[in-house]
Amino acid sequence: MSGHGAPVISLTAPDAKVAIVASLWHTEVMDGLIAGAQAALVDAQVQDVTLVRAPGSFELPVIAQACARAGFDVVIALGVIIRGGTPHFEYVSAAATDGLNRVALDTGVPMGFGLLTCDNDEQALDRAGLAHSKEDKGCEATEAALSAWLTIRGLNAN
Repeated sequence: MSGHGAPVISLTAPDAKVAIVASLWHTEVMDGLIAGAQAALVDAQVQDVTLVRAPGSFELPVIAQACARAGFDVVIALGVIIRGGTPHFEYVSAAATDGLNRVALDTGVPMGFGLLTCDNDEQALDRAGLAHSKEDKGCEATEAALSAWLTIRGLNAN
């Protein structure tokens, strides 16, 4: 697991306007990722949260871009891509990752990167933030994006 060395982030951002953009694929994993993101937002006292569903992970960037343009301060992108027997995994993973990065850089809106790219269902379930999971990537992505937003807001205030 890659969680070794992860920071402990404790923050409050009650005035942040946040969109969670979540893929419809892999329901059990997505339910865990969304719950983790929502719990992190509650912990950070965020009150303005909108959940937007994407057909799949490939569509996350364009919907995240629409959210950024609609005035959301932070966008949390959640999805799951499981490796199969064709190159489809590499294409979708690269497109979604590159697209989310581009949206963040083009708009200046922090993107929570909660896109799981796993070899199998077990790896995804281990990262989903479920009761039996080893990690909670929905929570981690949310904390990182909120932290980035607070940093950017502080820099812009100076």
